[in-house]
Amino acid sequence: MNDEHEAAPDKASQGAVELGNSIAEAHEETDTRDIADGLLAGAIQYWLYSRQPCGDPQCDDCAPLCTAELRLEELKRACDELARESEYFHSPTDFDAGRA
Repeated sequence: MNDEHEAAPDKASQGAVELGNSIAEAHEETDTRDIADGLLAGAIQYWLYSRQPCGDPQCDDCAPLCTAELRLEELKRACDELARESEYFHSPTDFDAGRA
C-alpha cells in the first residue's frame, strides 16, 4: 500500500474533526454533542454503504459482511476499537477516575 492510500483514513478522520469544529463555530448555539451525533450518523451511513456485499454468494471478501447483522457486529467492533484508541476515551473527570 502506498503512502497516499495509508494517509487517506487519517485525512478522513481529520476532515471530520475539522468539519465538526467549523459547524460548531458557525452555529455557536448548537450543542457540540448534537453536531457530533450528526457527524457520527453520516459516518455510519458511509461505512455501511462501503461494506455492501457484491452480490456473489461465493465471494470470500464479502462473506464476513454478507448480512446486515454481520455488518452491524463489525461496525460495533470497529467503533469500540476506535473509541479505545482515542485520546479522549478516558477523561480526568470520569466518575471512575482515581483520585490521589
